[in-house]
Amino acid sequence: MTRRNTALLALLVWLVAATAMAERLTVTAAVANIRTGPGTGYDVGWKVERYHPIRVVEKRGVWYRFVDYAGDSAWVHRSLLGKVPAVITRKKLCNIRTGPGQNNAVSQTIEDGIPFKLLRKKGRWLHIEHADGDRGWIHNSLVW
Repeated sequence: MTRRNTALLALLVWLVAATAMAERLTVTAAVANIRTGPGTGYDVGWKVERYHPIRVVEKRGVWYRFVDYAGDSAWVHRSLLGKVPAVITRKKLCNIRTGPGQNNAVSQTIEDGIPFKLLRKKGRWLHIEHADGDRGWIHNSLVW
């Protein structure tokens, strides 16, 4: 095996391991402080609401560094997270419908960055629930 092939193989192994480690979790607290580092001594960069999905990329004790749908990376305490199926809108404007299909009425139109708990799937349509209890259906191409 050449040196280049060995390097490529090592890179491939690392990428597979990194992907396997990237655990998808969801904010379960009503509001979570997102911090610039792994501890309460670090600044709060922003806050997110319940059902905000994240992909964990590093763990330091009870602090998890994550990447979210927008590619932003920061830290959150593990006590604020759970394994709840969730999605977040990723398009400028997204129609929420009364049923699974474009033939159903639009109940509301929302912007990007709105998190929802995933209740069930029907084909490419997702039945979702916001933290305030509002429910509806959204096409899976509109969410992360």
